[in-house]
Amino acid sequence: MQVIDDLSTATVERPTVVTIGSFDGLHIGHQQLVRELVSYARSVGKLSAVVTFHPHPRAVLRPWLGPKVLTTPGEKAVLLAQMGVDVFVLLRFSKEMAQTSAPDFVAMLHSRLRMEELWVGEDFALGRGREGNVTALREMGERWGFRVHVIRPIAVNGQVISSTWIRELLAQGQVDQARQLLGRPYSLAGEVVAGARRGRCLGFPTANLSVRPERAVPPNGVYAVYALIGDERWPAVANIGERPSFNSGQWTIEVHIIGYEGDLYGRDLVIEFIKRLRPERRFTDICELVAQIARDVEEARRLFAAEATEAREEHEERIP
Repeated sequence: MQVIDDLSTATVERPTVVTIGSFDGLHIGHQQLVRELVSYARSVGKLSAVVTFHPHPRAVLRPWLGPKVLTTPGEKAVLLAQMGVDVFVLLRFSKEMAQTSAPDFVAMLHSRLRMEELWVGEDFALGRGREGNVTALREMGERWGFRVHVIRPIAVNGQVISSTWIRELLAQGQVDQARQLLGRPYSLAGEVVAGARRGRCLGFPTANLSVRPERAVPPNGVYAVYALIGDERWPAVANIGERPSFNSGQWTIEVHIIGYEGDLYGRDLVIEFIKRLRPERRFTDICELVAQIARDVEEARRLFAAEATEAREEHEERIP
C-alpha cells in the first residue's frame, strides 16, 4: 500500500477511485464501503485510494467538542492495508487546511491522485464552509472529467452505524456491543510502564499500560480482555480506574495477563476489550480484594472458554 502525507507532491502509477472521510474506528459500515471500493477499482483496472485526516477535524475547529478517537493513524493504515487498499492518503488537518476551497482541494485530488471517480456519502461535504457538497462535487466532475458515486449508509436495527454511536457505547462500558459494530474487539495500544507493583504482592501481577490521551477509553471498571504480546494472544483481565482500595488517586490501566510470567516493562502491549465484568469498587479489606480479583479472573476464564468453543463450532460448520 502506498502511503502519501503530502498531496502537493504526490504521484500515483494509475488513475484512482477515491473516497474521503475521517473513517474513525473503521467500523463495519466503513469496511463495506472500502471493500466495495477496492473490488470495483480492481475490476476496472484502477487504484483504490482512501483520503483521511489527522487530527480529527472537530478537534481542530472546535477543540471543546473534539471527540476521543477510536483509531490512531497507524491503526487505520494497518486495517486499510489488510482490506487491500492501494493508496492511503493521510493529511494533517489544520485551520489553514480548513480554509481551502472545495474546488482547490478537489483539483489537487484530480491532478495528483489522477482521480477518475469519487465515492462519498449522501450528506458529505468538504472545503471551506462545507461548500463542496454532492451537488457541487458533481458539477466539478462534469467540468473536470470525474464521476461522483453516492453511497448509502449502513444501518443496524434501523440506526445508521457511526463512530459517534460506537463512542457512546464505549462511554457506557458496552464494549461487547461496540465490538459488534466495529467487526472486531475495540483495542488500546501503549507502552508498559512501571507501577506500584501491588498486583505482584497480591498474587496477580499487572502490566500498567500508558495510552495516548486522545484515545477513547471505556469507563472505570474491570474488563475481560485479550492481551496481544508479539504474535501471541493471551486471556487477561484489565482494571481501569484509580485503585480506590489503596486511595492512590492515580488513574491507571492495569492488565493481569492470565498465565503470563515474562517481563513486559518498556514493551508495547495491545489489549482487546471483550466484556465489562463489573464497576470499580473500593475494598476496605485486602483479603476481600484478593478474593474478588480471583473471581474476576475465573469469570474471565469462563468467558474465554465459551468464546473458544463458539469459534471452534463456527469453524467446523464452515468446513464441509
